[in-house]
Amino acid sequence: MNYDPHYHPYPSSRVPVYAKKGMVATSQPLAAQAGLDILKKGGNAIDAAIATAASLTVLEPASNGIGGDAFALVWTNDQLYGLNASGPSPQSISIDALKEKGYRDIPKYGMIPVTVPGAPAAWAALSKRFGKLPLSQVLQPAIQYAKEGFPLAPTLTKQWKQAYDTFKRIHTSEELESWFQTFAPNGRAPKAGEMWSSIHHARTLQLIGETNAEAFYKGELADRIDAFSKKHGGFLSKEDLAAYEPEWVNPISAHYRGYDVWEIPPNGQGLIALMALNIVKGFELQEKDAVDTYHKQIEAIKLAFADGEKYITEEAKMSVSVSELLSDTYASYRRSLIKEHSLQPEAGEPVGSGTVYLATADEEGNMVSFIQSNYMGFGSGIVVPETGIALQNRGHNFSMDPDHDNCLAPNKKTFHTIIPGFLTKNNEPVGPFGVMGGFMQPQGHMQVVMNTIDFHLHPQAALDAPRWQWKKDKTVLIEPAFPSHVAQALERKGHKIEVAVDSMAFGRGQIIWRDPESGVLCGGSESRTDGFVAGW
Repeated sequence: MNYDPHYHPYPSSRVPVYAKKGMVATSQPLAAQAGLDILKKGGNAIDAAIATAASLTVLEPASNGIGGDAFALVWTNDQLYGLNASGPSPQSISIDALKEKGYRDIPKYGMIPVTVPGAPAAWAALSKRFGKLPLSQVLQPAIQYAKEGFPLAPTLTKQWKQAYDTFKRIHTSEELESWFQTFAPNGRAPKAGEMWSSIHHARTLQLIGETNAEAFYKGELADRIDAFSKKHGGFLSKEDLAAYEPEWVNPISAHYRGYDVWEIPPNGQGLIALMALNIVKGFELQEKDAVDTYHKQIEAIKLAFADGEKYITEEAKMSVSVSELLSDTYASYRRSLIKEHSLQPEAGEPVGSGTVYLATADEEGNMVSFIQSNYMGFGSGIVVPETGIALQNRGHNFSMDPDHDNCLAPNKKTFHTIIPGFLTKNNEPVGPFGVMGGFMQPQGHMQVVMNTIDFHLHPQAALDAPRWQWKKDKTVLIEPAFPSHVAQALERKGHKIEVAVDSMAFGRGQIIWRDPESGVLCGGSESRTDGFVAGW
């Protein structure tokens, strides 16, 4: 049949999905089903999350990979646990070392911005602490897809083509050659419906599963990464890999209209979402599509981002504390700055100082909010030869200003964009949620939470509602479906409104809520991508 998978002339609507025994929601249908298969084989929500995450490194390589980072919020045994599996900068890197190489800024691509990958360690840590099945079994769906191949989804191929065009333009040395061999074996980006496979990817996943990720950090794979880094002037070494351990952390929260909204603490940017919610909870917002509602949301996120961009880095190296930034006193002060017209955001001074997302749930009450990323699409453009390991470019987020909280330094974790979210009420789980997509993520979290709590939308509607994204200064990007009369009114308040060509810039979200009485699960998945909710 001759048709264009990207051409969709008619509006379509989705309804929420209900299930009882288990649920997996993510941006790729085959990955969601991979997680569901693990549930049916006796695994729990944690096993399902790992299986889905590993499968997404194969099924959505334009958004994440084995060489990326991960964060997780896990509800189990009546408690919420946090896992920070972001990796630090190499021990040998520094601002001076980059300047000696002639860099004024940290580049986006190549070996220089590569930090220690945390994703494989996240899978192993989650499996060891909370999983029911061996990691080798949990990774089998991903291994099978990598070996046998799969037909590419439409949204994925658009991102793949964008990456191909970018890397083709900057490809001047053999440093990026392995990317083309792996992801453009026919001399072009693959198209929707075409099959793609990676036998090297399959073998790497097999090694990770058989060794509980030891091969990646202290074995054969670590040696391959080290050799490639040395060959191309990188800073990442096998000593950096061997020293890495993911960190179990205490999640942070903001109380919002009877609910607690949970995020991973810095170096993640979830703090920005919580600060914004702290600001808006002091307003009485009556209608979702009221101009005043959007104006106050936008102003709150601008103020929260101004603080986040100034202060967020590895928590121990922040010049102000999380508790100070989340205090009601500070939120009240920031709220007082919001007037009738758009403001120019600046950081305050508190006293005293794309990505893949998935959600899983099982019949036992376990729930997981999990996010994984290579940062900018395929990341650094580096694929370690004969491994399928695409390395992230997370180091690009460091500042070269030595006086900035997030300045580049050895063995330091940078400001991190990826954030999983979780909602509770009266110390009982409501469920996991997330909206992936760079600096859209805290803005998406805020909008989804408010759609749910303030405006009583079910999970699918909360995700489908037209989104806005603050870009910089007074510039706000809106979706084509955003109400035009509201956009015009916002312009009269001083906002500079720009209409996006499509909805790719507005993130991709997933939600699973659990009914506290029946235990029934209700899920929604992103309609802006190839999202899917698999229920059992």
